[in-house]
Parts: sequence; C-alpha cells; structure tokens
Amino acid sequence: MAGTAEDVKTLSFEAALEQLEQIVQKLESGRAPLAESIAIYERGEALKAHCEMLLKTAEARIEKITLSREGKAIGTEPLDAN
Repeated sequence: MAGTAEDVKTLSFEAALEQLEQIVQKLESGRAPLAESIAIYERGEALKAHCEMLLKTAEARIEKITLSREGKAIGTEPLDAN
C-alpha cells in the first residue's frame, strides 16, 4: 500500500478503491501509530481524488442509446441530456 502520490495516478479505479478501503479499515481500527496514520491519511486523500477523477472521466464518456418508435437504435446522446 505504501507509495508516492505520483504512483496513485497509475492505478486503476479498482486498485485505488481497494487501497482506499484498506486505509479506512486501518484508520478506523485505531492501531496505527500517529505518524503512520497521518501518512496513510494523506495517501487516502490522493486515492480519493484519483477515484473521483476516474469516475468523472467515465461519466463523461457514457452515452445513452436513442431508439426510434419501432425500438431500433438510431443514435446516441449524452446521458444527462434531459
């Protein structure tokens, strides 16, 4: 789990989320020394920001398929075009 903020940028969403969950569990257990708690909290912040950026990027790419009255696909439009 240890690493730099720079290596966070290379993680997939799933890997970053898994590390973030591990950090939350460790912090909630109260078993980490103060210095380690601060370090892993800072990494957690970087992981959270990375996950949010990846989600926003994915949301921007999602499109809704538009259908004709007959139910045939006729094109796409942004998901939030309503």
